[in-house]
Amino acid sequence: MIPALFVLAYLAIVLYIGIFAFRRSSGQSEDFFLAGRSLGPWVFLLSLFGSHMTAFAILGSSGHAFNFGIVTYGLMASSSALVVPLCLLFLGTRLWSVGKRFGLITPVQIFRDRWECGHIGTLIFFLQAALLVPYIIIGVMGGGTTLSVISGGFIPFWLGGLIVALVVMSYVFFGGMRGTAWVNTFQTVLFLSFGAVAVTLISQGMGGFTAVTERLLNNSNTASLLTREKFSLTTFLGYTFNPLSAIAFPHIAIFCLTARKVTQFKRTVIFYPICLLLIWLPCVYLGVAANQATDIPAIEAKLEAKAATGRPVPGDDVMLQLLGRYAPVWVAGLLGAGIMAAVMASDSQILALSTMFTEDIFAFYGGKDKFGEKAQIATGRLFVVLVTAFAYFTALNAKVAIFDLAVQYAFAGYAAMAPLFVAALCWRGSTKWGALASTLFIAVSTFALYLAPRGFTILGFAPVVPMTIISAALVWGVSLITPKPSTATINRYFPSSSV
Repeated sequence: MIPALFVLAYLAIVLYIGIFAFRRSSGQSEDFFLAGRSLGPWVFLLSLFGSHMTAFAILGSSGHAFNFGIVTYGLMASSSALVVPLCLLFLGTRLWSVGKRFGLITPVQIFRDRWECGHIGTLIFFLQAALLVPYIIIGVMGGGTTLSVISGGFIPFWLGGLIVALVVMSYVFFGGMRGTAWVNTFQTVLFLSFGAVAVTLISQGMGGFTAVTERLLNNSNTASLLTREKFSLTTFLGYTFNPLSAIAFPHIAIFCLTARKVTQFKRTVIFYPICLLLIWLPCVYLGVAANQATDIPAIEAKLEAKAATGRPVPGDDVMLQLLGRYAPVWVAGLLGAGIMAAVMASDSQILALSTMFTEDIFAFYGGKDKFGEKAQIATGRLFVVLVTAFAYFTALNAKVAIFDLAVQYAFAGYAAMAPLFVAALCWRGSTKWGALASTLFIAVSTFALYLAPRGFTILGFAPVVPMTIISAALVWGVSLITPKPSTATINRYFPSSSV
């Protein structure tokens, strides 16, 4: 129970940080939703990275590695270390520039303005919202799992998820983007420190890094976990498409608008891969090492079930089980707080949905003009409450593993939306009709993916591959044969180029 007290103390600290940020608020919508576009270089880097690393990075990666091995790092982390910084460099900077010049707050506002069409923006809003909700659910699931396991079951999953949901909702409600950014900065420092300490303590408890690795290699049942044997080449390569989702995630795109200067992206691009290594490598290693932790009853039961069925078993809690067994009580509490820091990244996603609803729906359809800016902010806060409540009650009945939930729905859908950002920000010839064709295809294919069996592939590739390629082909092909936006609009977005 002592580790759980450390985690609860951590939750109290982040709640205080968020509420303290409320005192710095100016009461204007741009301040609440974008922190007045004033985030400094280190806060921008750490908060953006922290908002991208969720329960998927901590619990999901270790759970996936428990079943499939070290290949988990290659599937997501190695490709993300290359693709995400490039997306931030070439698309994130353009988002910042357009948002700053034209006073835009959300990607949907940019799409509406760029393609001179309000309806395409509304459609994209609903699609982005539908894809983001599963990712928010991941955070609640991760929080509930963490508190339940680290307290030895004293705090049940439903109560742990409720505590996390209420804390996140409170500091987002009061602090807005500034509170979210400050909390994410604190959380990122905490969970980046977690990796090295956790690997050192747990490895020592299991006999040392070398001994653990040798036992894995010498056991015919676990030797394959140190290879990519369990994944075909096409499946492995298909995962390189998933990081394209980063720039299309509303919370990442909106975070790109909060930087004080565009030069701050340089530091983010340089340090992002390093931060990724510091969090993913320890988590994946510990997930693999858990296959040797037969002295932990919960893990032993998972290993027996895996051997009996030949199928993956739920593994989102294996790192927490290792922590409880091999780390001193007080260290387990601190490391548990580090894990909680990562799984609580749903704060920026909840705020992003709130921002999108108030700007893209409430304000766009006349609510701000009719009721004023204070009513707009109040509406955003109410939406925070509603989204958090929905995510919590959905998480109580979610049966899918964290890694699979993220990959199957959120990553595939958002990766397929990346061509829309490229078309809007980098191609003069893109049209609303091309964007509409691509958006409708993504909506239909994502729904079909929801109905498809788990692990469904197309010609050996994960669905994200054909979805992204077809999405890009549609926005390109349809744009070639449909009318372009006005010359004035094109010149506003591409002032240095000729028509």
